[in-house]
Amino acid sequence: MSTANSVMVFIQQEDGKIADVSLELVCKARDLANKLGVEVTAAIFGKSVAKAAGELIPYGVDEVFYVEDERLLHYTPVPYTKLMIQTIKDREPQIVLYGATTEGRDIAPRVASNLKVGLTADCTELQIGDHVQKGTEYKDILYQIRPAFGGNIIATIVSPEKKPQMATVREGVMKMEAPDPSRKGTITKVDSIITDDDIHTEIIERIKEEKLVDLKGAQIIVSGGVGVGSKENFKLIYDLAHTIGAEVGASRAAVDAGYIDHDHQVGQTGTTVRPKLYIACGISGSIQHRAGMDESSRIIAINSDPEAPIFGIAQYGIVGDLKEVIPNFIKAYKARV
Repeated sequence: MSTANSVMVFIQQEDGKIADVSLELVCKARDLANKLGVEVTAAIFGKSVAKAAGELIPYGVDEVFYVEDERLLHYTPVPYTKLMIQTIKDREPQIVLYGATTEGRDIAPRVASNLKVGLTADCTELQIGDHVQKGTEYKDILYQIRPAFGGNIIATIVSPEKKPQMATVREGVMKMEAPDPSRKGTITKVDSIITDDDIHTEIIERIKEEKLVDLKGAQIIVSGGVGVGSKENFKLIYDLAHTIGAEVGASRAAVDAGYIDHDHQVGQTGTTVRPKLYIACGISGSIQHRAGMDESSRIIAINSDPEAPIFGIAQYGIVGDLKEVIPNFIKAYKARV
């Protein structure tokens, strides 16, 4: 198969380490490409990225295009955008995917504006389907699905008239498959077209802030919703999480109410998680929240409303006042360990 009309992924890396969101997108690109009968390609730029380029093949990439240039040590908009535009023009992919990170949200609109193509930001799902517009039928186009109006509705967006179709995708929403070391692929070095005139900024110092909340990597999450009742009552959520060695999560309603910081938010407008155990306390279970945690291996729901939607996806449900249930939960757990 030719790499023309491929599904291409912009690979984000730092110091040669590929971002998880890029690997997630490669796995999704593999799924989309299989449905379209085309190849998966990837573009990665940096100072020393040849080794990282090879690490993409086991995840499903057929051909990786990489550019090495010491001036690409850190991401800066102008040179990276120039390289991505040229890569797309040379390879003519029909779909290009970017992570909805600070870097992806910066480069994707620049590329889209230059190529005069559509771009959908912060997608939570991607599908292949057909579309009829003004009497013209478009086959096998990209459905770009994302929350809209503050997460109250789910919008399906298409841009069938011009290629490539482009989207940024939130971290964690696409499942990262296990790599297959037996997969074969091609790694192609591309000459750098960067000149000194393209370097408009210089990074003097980089300050990294340690991430205090790791919802995505957590095996157990205890989440609280607006049903917790107050910021003070949220201490119950922390107590339970501390007891069983879990991370603390929250619904958007709890975050909006000021009970907890946004870093803890689970759902379509927060973090998508897949822990082994998810305990939802005082969370009604709106579709926006369920979409961010319904792939958890086990779900326990604690809610005073027996009709709460969260019970529809929970393996175990407890109907009751969480201010009574959680202390008893903690007491029972401590009695067994």
